[in-house]
Amino acid sequence: MTTSEQSKILQVINMAIEMELDGKECYLAASKDSTNEAGKKLLQSLAEEEDIHRLKFEELYNSILKGRGWPSMELQPDTTRNIRHTLVKTCQALGVDIYGTSSELDAVQVAIDKEKRSYDFYGNQARIAAYDIEKEFYTTLAREEREHELALLDYYDYLADPAGWFVKIEHTSLDGG
Repeated sequence: MTTSEQSKILQVINMAIEMELDGKECYLAASKDSTNEAGKKLLQSLAEEEDIHRLKFEELYNSILKGRGWPSMELQPDTTRNIRHTLVKTCQALGVDIYGTSSELDAVQVAIDKEKRSYDFYGNQARIAAYDIEKEFYTTLAREEREHELALLDYYDYLADPAGWFVKIEHTSLDGG
């Protein structure tokens, strides 16, 4: 890896660390303001996932800075599916008598936008990656960020229209999707 490549990769990693820190702070603040258990659980879980990503990036940064190159890194792809499953179960337990406040809906929309930007950023990094291991890492992260976005979209739909959300979830279950 040339000095120029190393510098470019470290710059991208710094940007990613900032995005993950910003996402974590956003989720923790929104969790405190959430009016229900489903929101608190979802947002706290997403904050934890952003922290896992940040720690991986810090590990990566240190490896590259020390000239060790791109290490093999495992992320936790099943965790995000568990988040969505837990969200559905929690919302089902809470029922249809919940509506999000406008500030809560706004906070969830901000979080959705952040996840979309992260997804786009990591997807772009995967497309321009110089190394296969780098491409795989960014592709996995992009997939996880997309799952986060989908969980937030589900939650937004639940807050905006709980009865409609239940119809959609039941329809999806009946279709096997």
